Amino acid sequence: MKTYKDIAGDGGSNILEQVTAQQGRVKSRMASVRHIVAVMSGKGGVGKSSVVVNLASALALQDYSIGILDADINGASIARMTGVRGQPLSTGETGVMPPAATRNLKVMSIDLFLPDDSTPVLWDAPTQKDAYTWRGMMEIAAIREFLSDTEWGELDFLFIDLPPGTDKLPNMVDLLPRISGTIIVTIPSQLSQFVVGKSISMAKDLLRTPVIGLVENMSTYVCRQCGHEEKLFPGELVEELASRYDVPYLGRIPFDPRVAACADEGSLFLEKYSGLPATTAIEQIAQRVGDFCEIVESG
Repeated sequence: MKTYKDIAGDGGSNILEQVTAQQGRVKSRMASVRHIVAVMSGKGGVGKSSVVVNLASALALQDYSIGILDADINGASIARMTGVRGQPLSTGETGVMPPAATRNLKVMSIDLFLPDDSTPVLWDAPTQKDAYTWRGMMEIAAIREFLSDTEWGELDFLFIDLPPGTDKLPNMVDLLPRISGTIIVTIPSQLSQFVVGKSISMAKDLLRTPVIGLVENMSTYVCRQCGHEEKLFPGELVEELASRYDVPYLGRIPFDPRVAACADEGSLFLEKYSGLPATTAIEQIAQRVGDFCEIVESG
């Protein structure tokens, strides 16, 4: 396969120069970010985006400066979940200013550029039947543009919410100058763990990126009246999956319908509720993520 440098001519588009300049801007932007954390799941429906929002807000409440990049171009949900959907975007001297969901928490998503909730992401092509040849390339280009043209400023953490699938992390490794680590989200079901195992292998063995750990989401349901805790899904312990692949187990988050309700209304769960089992679990996992990144940074 030929690279940009192998192409003899570009029809006057200066495509190589444009891509090189954009890569330089990405590197410059990311220089002001202490920790870049990619969050992946391998499989959809495990609440990965919810975990991203809640971990980010937990760290923001500890006075860390946080950014979230929604890299799920076709299934963007972060703007809605954080309550910034519909906020007007402003342009600074060198790029777009990301809207703030709360103090210390900035968000960028393609959803902020769509006119309404029902608008799909479509790429220009003579017909949409032909657009499949460009979709992957255009999605990567859009993410690169968000990284290069967003005025993130000084951040302690930039969380990147990846789309489901094991093929998305390699794109981020290629786009970013560095990744501090990956968080992998699963639910206790055997099917989810089967797919997540592939994501762990991709991150750990093939790409050699640090794995911060495995998060078990929606692990149990705690009755509000009596406090009884019961499993939601059949399956082996996720701790055993983490042990089998030799990655840290960050903890389990119990199912709480108030988490989903907050996401639907665009409010932050940890700002509204304290002392709940889910709140405590999220705060503990966020602390472990922060500790891991500090250790990596200190060398």
